[in-house]
Amino acid sequence: MTPKPDVPQQLAAPGHALDAALAHLDTRRSVPFMRLQEPAPDSATLLRLLASATRVPDHGIREPFRFVTLRGDARRVFGERLAARHREADADASESVIAKDLDRYLHAPLIVVLVAQLGPDPKIPEQERLLSAGCTGFALLQAAQAAGFGGCWLTGWAAYDRGVASMLGLEAHEHVIGFIHLGTPSQDIPGRRRPDPATLLSEWTP
Repeated sequence: MTPKPDVPQQLAAPGHALDAALAHLDTRRSVPFMRLQEPAPDSATLLRLLASATRVPDHGIREPFRFVTLRGDARRVFGERLAARHREADADASESVIAKDLDRYLHAPLIVVLVAQLGPDPKIPEQERLLSAGCTGFALLQAAQAAGFGGCWLTGWAAYDRGVASMLGLEAHEHVIGFIHLGTPSQDIPGRRRPDPATLLSEWTP
């Protein structure tokens, strides 16, 4: 069953052309990683999704982003190394916390690690490049759902740990900004309350 879009009332009339055009945006929602299963996008499909996802605002055409995939047994190995890194970084970490490291990457069949490439730039501020990279993550989730898949964007301590970044082969100027879990939803995911844009909008007048 396709979830009903969470759209403002004035756009909800049947047959509304704008509503139809924005349907994929209006129905986007995160699927919990434990509710993602095979199939996931294969390599060719993922490249097609990324072709759409990388059409983002990019001041200076810096392309300050790249992607690393975790599939198959690599997900288990990554979880094991993540758990070892966690024990190394925090000797007081509980076994239940360590167990989450081991388990988190075994549910969704595909994890795309979103990497922002930052560092010094003579013209483009780091914040603008970081925002460009972030836009690709959201666009990838949109593209995946439009193709019939589901996904969620997670971070956690691993996204901010330089030991994990090194484990993934990142250089000093590169940073993990998200682990995007992709697969096929195992069940319908209910919608949640969305903000009313009218309460967020104001008009500046001189």
